[in-house]
Amino acid sequence: MSVGLGLGLVLEGGCVAAVYEVVCYTEVRPKDNEVALQQAEMRMVRWMYNVKVKDRFPSKELRERLGIDDTILIIQQNRLRWYGHVLQKEDTDWVKKCMEYEVEGSRARGRPKRTWKEVQKDCQARSLNKEDAMDRGRWKKLIKIG
Repeated sequence: MSVGLGLGLVLEGGCVAAVYEVVCYTEVRPKDNEVALQQAEMRMVRWMYNVKVKDRFPSKELRERLGIDDTILIIQQNRLRWYGHVLQKEDTDWVKKCMEYEVEGSRARGRPKRTWKEVQKDCQARSLNKEDAMDRGRWKKLIKIG
């Protein structure tokens, strides 16, 4: 089956870019939200190509033809980029001090607040360390997707 881009590429590409812009700065990211996010992304990609699920066209190939990366990887890359930015700050900077700050007392009910430990897990998954972040050019290459 041949799938090609139509004349609406600019509009469709803009649609994908707008969705990615919203997605990249999303803060809440439990596993079920990741799955829902990937499903929504693939629905949009399939809609752009006018491909139905029953056509059994691989999602990876459709993404490659559009030149887009997996949404979850983009979120992870943006989180690591911010983490590197904070690590490069001076030790006296209030943002960097917040990384080591431990709040005393019990926390409120509900979902646990986001912590730097989650970002550090992403670093461990990619074998990154704090020293890598001190070299901006190298850090940018290391966190880059693909």
